[in-house]
Amino acid sequence: MSTARQLRLGTILHGASGNMSAWRHPAAQADASINFEFVKQTALKAEQGKLDFIFVADGLYINEKSIPHFLNRFEPLTVLSALASVTQHLGLVGTLSTSYSEPFITARQFASLDHLSNGRAGWNVVTSPLEGSAKNFSRAQHPEHALRYRIADEYLQVVKGLWDSWEDDAFIRNKASGQFFDAAKLHTLDHRGDFFQVAGPLNIGRTPQGRPIIFQAGASDDGKKLAATHADAIFTHHESLAEAQDFYRDVKSQLEVHDRRADELHIFQGVSVIVGDDADDVEQQYQTTAALVSVEDALNYLGRYFEHHDFSQYPLDEPFPELGDLGQNSFRSTTDEIKRNARVRGLTLRQVALEAASPRPRFSGTPEEVADGLQLWFDSHAADGFIIQGGTPDTFPRFVDRVVPVLQARGLFRQDYPGTTLRESLGLMLPVNQFTQ
Repeated sequence: MSTARQLRLGTILHGASGNMSAWRHPAAQADASINFEFVKQTALKAEQGKLDFIFVADGLYINEKSIPHFLNRFEPLTVLSALASVTQHLGLVGTLSTSYSEPFITARQFASLDHLSNGRAGWNVVTSPLEGSAKNFSRAQHPEHALRYRIADEYLQVVKGLWDSWEDDAFIRNKASGQFFDAAKLHTLDHRGDFFQVAGPLNIGRTPQGRPIIFQAGASDDGKKLAATHADAIFTHHESLAEAQDFYRDVKSQLEVHDRRADELHIFQGVSVIVGDDADDVEQQYQTTAALVSVEDALNYLGRYFEHHDFSQYPLDEPFPELGDLGQNSFRSTTDEIKRNARVRGLTLRQVALEAASPRPRFSGTPEEVADGLQLWFDSHAADGFIIQGGTPDTFPRFVDRVVPVLQARGLFRQDYPGTTLRESLGLMLPVNQFTQ
């Protein structure tokens, strides 16, 4: 198998999966979002398939119109810490917001997860798109988009500095001499910035990976810039091959500014998948899941992207309404694409809502056809890897059992893990401690 460039794979924990009504599917575990046995079995299935990681998304604001999965779900670091004890090689990636947390606590939590898992922790950095989040954190208002990314940039500088508080061999623990640590290998950050004042040092040692893997989720210009500066991986989503290729080229080209190589940042496309025996089987699977969504649910789902906007006030079968800048301070790249797509295709509100709530999976078909699609995007430099979400509640095990072996047979995906850490799985170099360079 070639080691020049290998396809990377992860999966996302998203409750019953599929669309927002998929919990009603006959094959669904209705309480999947809060059922640890379900979570554990999903993780073990991912590890059986030699996937790089399992990914936990998160949000900080809900209302009665939120997706059922969001109403009652595990907090990422808690569930990932539990998974650390039942898995051996699978990376454990969790979302935590830079807009509504403190760098010291975040650094400590993810360092702890890295130690608990023997080097498998990853942090998905988000700035929190939902404006309602401010209401849960005693804030007068949600920071605007550009400010959130300025905060995130400094936040990451602080966290990475704290992770370098101790050199790898700082803790001697010599019982005979009484020396617990080498003071020369302890480094105090003493950060004083625009948003944070953090003295340090961190009260946990340097981690098995040097530092946890940093993911970044977001496709705006600010998001791409943040990823090129700090991230090891980026989680994004594009509808077409051409759009994904443009994004890929843009992000990779920005790495040069930071003296980074193209292979130091992996770009993961989040994709929905349906695997079937033939076209009729795939269509039946899709229709069974799509039929569970009511128009009312679809409007609520769409509204979440637009700062929980109430779309029920508009006629369903007239052109998608003109919304101006609504969504610019929320899921900016997603709302821009929804508006553009509706305008170009002349879609009604009903069509936009139903497509948003139950989109046809980008990659669907027989195992070979799904593998063909993934390979095309990979070979065409539209992605370095994919984060797989089942288009139906029972898709993911079928993906592992039927699609992964095809990718392995083609030499695109490994037969076994190369080591024990997520950094080794992703083929990323150990970072140098900034205080010893």
